[in-house]
Amino acid sequence: MPVYIASLNSGSNGNCYYVGNEHEAVLIDAGISCRETEKRMLRLGLSIKKVKAIFISHEHSDHIRGLAVLAKKYSLPVYVTDGTVHHCGDVPRELCFSLRSYECVQIGNLQVMPFPKHHDAVEPHSFMITNGETRIGVFTDIGAPCEHLIRHFTQCHAVFLEANYDEDMLEQGRYPYFLKKRIRGGKGHLSNRQALEMFIEHRPPYMSHVLLAHLSKDNNNPELAVRLFAEHAGATHVSVASRYEESEVFVIDPPPLAPGESHTINQVTGQFQFALS
Repeated sequence: MPVYIASLNSGSNGNCYYVGNEHEAVLIDAGISCRETEKRMLRLGLSIKKVKAIFISHEHSDHIRGLAVLAKKYSLPVYVTDGTVHHCGDVPRELCFSLRSYECVQIGNLQVMPFPKHHDAVEPHSFMITNGETRIGVFTDIGAPCEHLIRHFTQCHAVFLEANYDEDMLEQGRYPYFLKKRIRGGKGHLSNRQALEMFIEHRPPYMSHVLLAHLSKDNNNPELAVRLFAEHAGATHVSVASRYEESEVFVIDPPPLAPGESHTINQVTGQFQFALS
């Protein structure tokens, strides 16, 4: 069964990512208004009726700005950590469900696995969404690559991967020193170079799509980021998730497993593993 993914918006002005199959979908973050979420999904031909839950990565406003209205209007369950929920405004508590690291959440045929990341928030998490054998990663707002990120990145068929800033542009730009230090200090954001290193060193051979996400308006350039990846992309489609508009809908439909191939689950971490039998 194919998986459909799209960025509805990506950047410091709002983040919202769609991952779904033919029957159900989830939103990762709700950082744009309910009205904009509806308009952008409509333009893409995506039905909001298929959205069965919202997962919140952390409490910064560009990830929760539209959450309360969207959740209340459609009675959508919100999966959020116990430490983060107190920062999520007036979302009805009966719609809030506890999110814990490495506890998989089943939404129809979708399995959503949260795991911790480095970011200057209360309890920040990234997500891997699995549908059958297809795995999608939403990896943004990451101060530095860690073992959790690498482990999940190596399993994904498609990813939203942060490439927030160009190091030279940030260094030479107008931001005050304290903000530059925050961005590149290990709990802020991934640079183009860090994202590229992740891609080169840990990309699985079957990764078909990379959407470069959360690009800075002032310290990055979409053409620069794509050009940096192009030399190493091979058969992987690389594009930018815009801060101004929705992306196209990408269909992730990997070929069936070859004879002798299998995916197993690590009983300790609950993670999928690729193996040859």
